[in-house]
Amino acid sequence: MRLILITNDDGIRAEGMARLAAEAARYGEVWVVAPDGQRSAASHSITLHGHIDLYPWPYPVEGVKAFSCTGSPADCVRTGSLYVMPRKPDVVLSGINYGLNVASDLQYSATAGAALEAAFQGIPAIAFSEKAVQIHEAADHYLPLLLKELLGGDAPLTLPAGAIMNVNFPGCSLAECRGVMRNTAVSDGMIFRDHYKLLQELPGGGLRLMVEGVRDERAAEGTDLWAVTHGYVSVGIVKNIS
Repeated sequence: MRLILITNDDGIRAEGMARLAAEAARYGEVWVVAPDGQRSAASHSITLHGHIDLYPWPYPVEGVKAFSCTGSPADCVRTGSLYVMPRKPDVVLSGINYGLNVASDLQYSATAGAALEAAFQGIPAIAFSEKAVQIHEAADHYLPLLLKELLGGDAPLTLPAGAIMNVNFPGCSLAECRGVMRNTAVSDGMIFRDHYKLLQELPGGGLRLMVEGVRDERAAEGTDLWAVTHGYVSVGIVKNIS
């Protein structure tokens, strides 16, 4: 039976991951190893100094074996595939992230970072994300279709060495969704153009700052950012984020 490892960066309680696990359970034995809390923007970080704690977790999807992890999403892939599971998984699924992971923001994404860790371990991986809104119609419609396409056959999922598949769902109604755009390139734009504001001047000349981002959805046609902002499900291959 196919072994499937699922993780995310929104934490083990995340509703998006439960939706992914429920669909993935149609195609194999699902294990979840996910952070015990929010780990967004942790990128591909791993724990080298200090320990990692894992605890069994009563997962809301029947038949899924789950553990919470004190480490990063990449740690979850490492501990799950190298220790917790009976053998290396056949595929790693990361997500569904609450928020798009496209364009240059990919370098910060721990959703993508976890998938890239799987690729580093020689395991094919898919990262799933959707726009941070409460409209899930596009994801709920196209996720089952994509999983059936990718995992429904007898042949194993194959991807280029060191590469992952990156899927992003637009935050629109199904009627407004224009379908799937495949082979999207990673946009060289950015969803948010950041700046910092001063919150407080601290003793000793210190400064307390907070980041603020101005949304910027400009992107070249055919890229991942362009696709999702124009109502498409974006499917592309990502390699060597830097």
